[in-house]
Amino acid sequence: SSQRDFVVWAVQSPEKEAQSPQPLRKSALGPFEDIDEEWVNEHARQVSRMLPGGLAVLGVFLITPPEQSKEAQTMLRRLVFAVEKSIMRGKLWTLTDDDVSERVTLHICSKTKKVLCRTFDMRDPKSSAKPADWKYQSGVSSSWSVLQCNVEINLQVPLSETSSDKDLDKCIKTELQKWANLIEGSVCLINGQVRSDDKDFMDGQHKHLFKVCELQVFCFSFQQGHFSVERTTASVQFCSASISLQGVVCCKAYIHSNKPKVKQAIQALKRDVLNTVSVRTEMLFEDFLLSEGDDMNSAAGKGQHMLPRRVFAPVLGCALGVCDYMFPDEAVADLQERFREMLDCDINEEHIDMTQEVFGGRIFLGVGYVGNIKNGIRLF
Repeated sequence: SSQRDFVVWAVQSPEKEAQSPQPLRKSALGPFEDIDEEWVNEHARQVSRMLPGGLAVLGVFLITPPEQSKEAQTMLRRLVFAVEKSIMRGKLWTLTDDDVSERVTLHICSKTKKVLCRTFDMRDPKSSAKPADWKYQSGVSSSWSVLQCNVEINLQVPLSETSSDKDLDKCIKTELQKWANLIEGSVCLINGQVRSDDKDFMDGQHKHLFKVCELQVFCFSFQQGHFSVERTTASVQFCSASISLQGVVCCKAYIHSNKPKVKQAIQALKRDVLNTVSVRTEMLFEDFLLSEGDDMNSAAGKGQHMLPRRVFAPVLGCALGVCDYMFPDEAVADLQERFREMLDCDINEEHIDMTQEVFGGRIFLGVGYVGNIKNGIRLF
């Protein structure tokens, strides 16, 4: 929130698999030369994928002996900016003026247990550290609400005759950005009611009870701030191939209890809608690259490719949950291993909820032409 951040989980980066030793480069980081910045960034990016709406990677922490305190601050500042850049890369949305743009660094002395907390403004790469209070509180998330909805996706992406093999990912991202603009401009009902953006989200709700709210999303065509009533003519674009992205996705967002506004709650869920669709397409193309190296088109081929479906699991010790994505050829044991590696927690098979989605969607790659290439999206 604008007044404070709530830290509900601290996760250490997993050990990197042993590789052939690399020549050491001279660095001003002293005892932290062995920290692999790219590995930390990748871990943060993977954890960010596993967080529903309303939750985010807030920062980084280091535990060091007292004699390394000064160098630790330099390392923390470097990491917090690198982590934020890694997480935001590829997002279908950007921070607005209303967003809290500060991220947290935390240094813990292994000998004295003293904690030093600071924040940095991610909008300003040259920003100075600001001191922040660090307080421990139990049951901080027990009264948070959760918004949820299902979203049906039906996007068609034309590929022109001049499109190269490497254009598949780019073309999908371009169409997803257009779709994202529709989602961000959509009208939402909370439990069947339209609520003013500036109203307190918790109005009429018991502030000490966990509550689930259903959200309905309606997309309209806007033109210069007004509903468009102009008739449009369907256009036909001849192309060598087309990509069709279809499916129904389950979306969730947690809403803190520190005087949240309706606008903030709806924005959290909309961003979860954008994140979960974007993550699935990224994972599919990453899978293509792993299968066929740099030849993405050979891996993708023509036909139907299943997107991973979203599963949810509770986090031990708090009222919140996390998510992961499961490809058709994966087993529950694969999910458990990722939860263990990425979040440092063991989750029993019976606690993993795989019932929210029947399947995670699919991508069709085919040859032909696309008529009326306007996006067809129905949200409920």
